[in-house]
Amino acid sequence: MTSQSQDTLNTENSSQITILPVEATRLNPVESYQVSRNYTGEVASFRASEIGFGRTGRLIWLGFDRGDKVSAGTPLAKLDIINFEAQLLQLIAQKDQAVALLKELQAGPRTERIAAARASVKNLEELLALEGIRRSRREYLYTEGAISKEQLDEVAFNANALSERLQAAKSNLDELLNGTRSEQIEAQKAVVRQLEARISDLEITIGKSTIKAPFDATISARHLDEGTFVDPGQSVFRLVEDAKPEVEIGIPVQGISPLQPGSQQQVQIGGKTYQAQVSSILPEVDPATRTRTAVLDLEASAASSVAPGQVARLEIAQTIATKGYWLPATALVRGDRGLWSCYALVEVEKSQDASITLSENVTKTYRVERRDVEVLHTHSDTSNGLSQRVLVRGTLRAGDSVIINGTQRIVPGQLVRLADS
Repeated sequence: MTSQSQDTLNTENSSQITILPVEATRLNPVESYQVSRNYTGEVASFRASEIGFGRTGRLIWLGFDRGDKVSAGTPLAKLDIINFEAQLLQLIAQKDQAVALLKELQAGPRTERIAAARASVKNLEELLALEGIRRSRREYLYTEGAISKEQLDEVAFNANALSERLQAAKSNLDELLNGTRSEQIEAQKAVVRQLEARISDLEITIGKSTIKAPFDATISARHLDEGTFVDPGQSVFRLVEDAKPEVEIGIPVQGISPLQPGSQQQVQIGGKTYQAQVSSILPEVDPATRTRTAVLDLEASAASSVAPGQVARLEIAQTIATKGYWLPATALVRGDRGLWSCYALVEVEKSQDASITLSENVTKTYRVERRDVEVLHTHSDTSNGLSQRVLVRGTLRAGDSVIINGTQRIVPGQLVRLADS
């Protein structure tokens, strides 16, 4: 029996009929919807280092023990350096001496030395002139037979010796007047540089006699005690970094866009939720998983409750652009060939229902129409009191009223009223 025949029969049998009340919702169009996807990663391992000395020596000081916390740059242990300090003092003294000599060479001869050299030249010139006079007298006496040949030769020999001494004095004066040769200055500079290099090498060796914490850390192991002779590279301490825990999670390339460096996210680890900040997105795609790795810094309070290797889960809301309408899942009715439909309400004009007598409290009536729809997305939502809702599109328009429950009591063409009218 059709709904029209049923309405006619009701009209004939009764002067007043009761219209079935229904609950309906008015459709509002949406341009997109969000999908939450969960991705799994793990808490990254903290930095850990086995640290030791860069040279052989006797261990004389250890400043910390297991469990102690240290800051980056803090001295942890020292080797004996007494002999190196003595060598360093000796090299510094040699360098000071070489620098002083270099300054003297660069400044040139002192005026006093030049004056003394000039005086020496003048004295020799006077002596040579005097010896020339004596030679002339001796030659005269020799020609007169007053002296022997030997006595004459003695004067000549003295004159030659004075002449050679005068030439040497003049050369010395010229050298002083010309200043220090550039080759001597460069050679002395090389001596200074050589000593500086030896001092730097020794300072490096002394620096290797102290090990310092490379980062803020906790000492997890102490392997040696004072008095032990150590070899280069032999481990003295094991350090584990004190830092905010990091989480590494692989995200598909198409889903990485919501994660921007600096953005805040929520990460679940061991049943607890922690705040995390995206620190970086690694540029390379993992060839095995075809994902990019997102690195997130956990809040500082998580350091005491999470451990490297724990499973971490990140939920990302992804926006998908599509047009449709949200309906509660209870509004759906199975249609033909496995499709879905819903019941829309079309207001009945008074001219159309004049033959029907309504109860006094009914002001508007609606006729039920079947509308075919396509389900685009299903979402569980308890925020508005509905257990589940669906995003649909089809033969619907914005502003349409759709029945949201009790559809098993409704058939297309049936007259109904809104429950609150």
